[in-house]
Amino acid sequence: MFVSFFPRPRLFFPSVALWTALCVLVWYVAGRRFGAHLGFGGTGAEIGIASFWSPASLWFDLYFAAAVSIFASLWHRFSPHRWERWSILGSALILFLTYFQVEVSVAVNTWYGPFYDLIQAALSHERSVTPADIYRSFLTFAGLALVAVTVGVISSFIVSHYVFRWRQAMNEFYMAHWHRLRGVEGASQRIQEDTMRFSTTVEALGVNLIQAVLTLIAFLPILIGLSSAVRILPIVGEVPHALVASALLWSVFGTGLLALVGIRLPGLEFGNQKVEAAYRKELVIGEDRADRAQPPTVAMLFADVRRSYFRLYFNYLYFNVARIVYLQVDVIVPYLILAPTIAAGAITLGVMNQILNAFEQVRSSFQYLVTSWTTIVELLSIFKRLRTFEAVIGEDDAAIVPAPALRAAR
Repeated sequence: MFVSFFPRPRLFFPSVALWTALCVLVWYVAGRRFGAHLGFGGTGAEIGIASFWSPASLWFDLYFAAAVSIFASLWHRFSPHRWERWSILGSALILFLTYFQVEVSVAVNTWYGPFYDLIQAALSHERSVTPADIYRSFLTFAGLALVAVTVGVISSFIVSHYVFRWRQAMNEFYMAHWHRLRGVEGASQRIQEDTMRFSTTVEALGVNLIQAVLTLIAFLPILIGLSSAVRILPIVGEVPHALVASALLWSVFGTGLLALVGIRLPGLEFGNQKVEAAYRKELVIGEDRADRAQPPTVAMLFADVRRSYFRLYFNYLYFNVARIVYLQVDVIVPYLILAPTIAAGAITLGVMNQILNAFEQVRSSFQYLVTSWTTIVELLSIFKRLRTFEAVIGEDDAAIVPAPALRAAR
């Protein structure tokens, strides 16, 4: 699953973590200040698309590109791999595009404050507001929306190719060992379908996880800053950093609840795929052999499928009850938290919308497992099937290198 696409995965992934930690440390200790000495300083307070090409933003882009280039060059010399351009540079590009999308969200949140304060001033007659003032705000938002659409389309295109390259790498790897794998139950389905589903699901979960982490990094300081306007929580009273504490506690509660309620689902999904594979295999063999796929045998296999699905439906029933109830309550939680502050008139409409958006971003980041649990269950099921499939090869994953990769190394 991984050795076909990434160079020496058992070393590669720890090296990614270490290199990332080192680059982050260097950036915060000296990188930003060094950029300011080179003329890439700035407050970063611009509103609109100008924030994306501010000197500080451009310096970070250059720093990111340099870090990725050094890392990719080192791995190219240490362990050449046929798919390294996609597995290393492609992953880095997807990471950067995800980061850029988070930056767009931050820019939109910054735009919320002046825009809604303008609306409040117009409705309350605090000061003179002309239609041209409102139209200019819309033009600023239109620029941000255009950037968001452009980056989103590019990201989707790159991700689609990335997923297919990973699937192609796995397909080549398994077909190189087809003489050992062809006897495994459902071998054709695992190569044709599971490789596609695995690469797609891992990529989706990975991108969502990175986006959640980057969103948390970007919006948590914003929410901490906005917490100065919100000191009192309902029932509890005054709490330091009330917004951050509320987002964290509510998200941890939801994550723990759904993890507990859905703990049986990965095993049930795995068992469901096994009975489906057995049923499908009997039908496929029956196409060529008259003595197979007889009605009694097919009826027995389908009864196993039926029993497995009904068990799965029952477990998803109470899981979905817990998930949907939590997500419905989740809609009003920010307003419940802000109720005392709103009633006291301690914030403006613009600040309130900034708080609601930042709270939503931080809360959704903390709720990664809540929103992704069903997909994680599916991924665990696919992973178990492919690991069972690969066990037939009988070799250590780290020692297995597909033939195309060996040719590239030479």
